[in-house]
Amino acid sequence: DIDGVGHKYYLDLELEDVLDNDRTVNCTAEVLYHLGSKTSAPDVQLTVQGELRSTEEADKEFYHRIRSLEKELVAENIPDSHGNVPPELEPIHLLAWAASGYVIWQNSTENTNFNLAQVKHVKQVKRNDEDLQFDFVVLLHEMVSQEVLPWQVTLLWHPQRGARVPQ
Repeated sequence: DIDGVGHKYYLDLELEDVLDNDRTVNCTAEVLYHLGSKTSAPDVQLTVQGELRSTEEADKEFYHRIRSLEKELVAENIPDSHGNVPPELEPIHLLAWAASGYVIWQNSTENTNFNLAQVKHVKQVKRNDEDLQFDFVVLLHEMVSQEVLPWQVTLLWHPQRGARVPQ
């Protein structure tokens, strides 16, 4: 307990480089859970030790590929029951991680431990602006209770603006 404000935790983490699975980057996180507040997410300060590789070219390629599709992208069960993610759906899986991270951040407490288990369903929604929109149904595994919970989450993404979760 920090002066009645909340509980602070320090974490040493290893981040896996999404472009090179054999490479990891160390980082330290300071997480402050506010006492008595069920609506505010924890404050997180992250310090990366080392350098993360740029995904700029891969992001642009993915963006243009999705924008050029004649029909909206629809996919299910990522990864499949054997843990496989098709290479063409890897960017969708990574965007689902980002969307799930937001849900986890907004709904975590000191007594929960959520992990993305699977993208049950994803559907691209055509927009009139430059953003890509994906509506996900993700399955989150709550490690403490062992429940698998479905969550609906919408993610907007643009390579220059990054990922945003409007709902």
